[in-house]
Amino acid sequence: MPNVLKNAEPFFYQGNDIGVLVIHGFTGTTQSMSLVGEALAKAGYTVLAPRLTGHGTTPEDMAKASYKDWINDVESALAELKRHAKKIFVLGLSMGGALTCYLGENHPDLLGIMPINAAIDMPALKDIYDAQYGKEEFIAGIGSDIKKPDVIELAYERTPIKSMGDIIALMAMVRVDLPKITVPTLIFSSNIDHVVPPSNSQEILDRISSTNKKLVALPESYHVATLDNDLPLIVEEAIAFIEANKS
Repeated sequence: MPNVLKNAEPFFYQGNDIGVLVIHGFTGTTQSMSLVGEALAKAGYTVLAPRLTGHGTTPEDMAKASYKDWINDVESALAELKRHAKKIFVLGLSMGGALTCYLGENHPDLLGIMPINAAIDMPALKDIYDAQYGKEEFIAGIGSDIKKPDVIELAYERTPIKSMGDIIALMAMVRVDLPKITVPTLIFSSNIDHVVPPSNSQEILDRISSTNKKLVALPESYHVATLDNDLPLIVEEAIAFIEANKS
């Protein structure tokens, strides 16, 4: 078992029969989801946040993982959450938003999904991957794109080139299958995001088959919105969405 960084551990709160699966992003950790997780637990919900394989330890560990591991992680976490709650929602940030969409595509029994600055197409990342593949093992990290001063995301300072290939493959798979999503969907999108183009959220809104769908703009946050100024707005909208779609 690898040594997991402090604040990168999975977390779980037992609450009522409404469960929310909370999924962190690429090179990030559950630390980025801890405040939204706590707020949802305080609202009475059962909350589970898994640690994705290769995250929260070392970049070298991450390089050994594949996107299939991350899919298995969220599938396992969903099955675990179903043992503690009956009505299930999924919320995820960035690549966690892509995995949220993946679950929405493959589990039509979900009561709703909430992708936050979800990553389904990152041309700049693809360009870096194409240019660096076979030359470098790691490049500079992408963490802490946060507007709020003095807030730091617990994320790797180096990104494995190999892992970039994995998120590219995951995004392509999720993007193709977006029309499979029929469940209620609440999309959060920062107006300014230096990691994932906001056009990703608009594409999700436009291409999913759900009739119950809404996009909420986050005017005061950058990419890691769950640690940024709009956290109260995310929590308020998420709770209203859950309450409106729980039965």
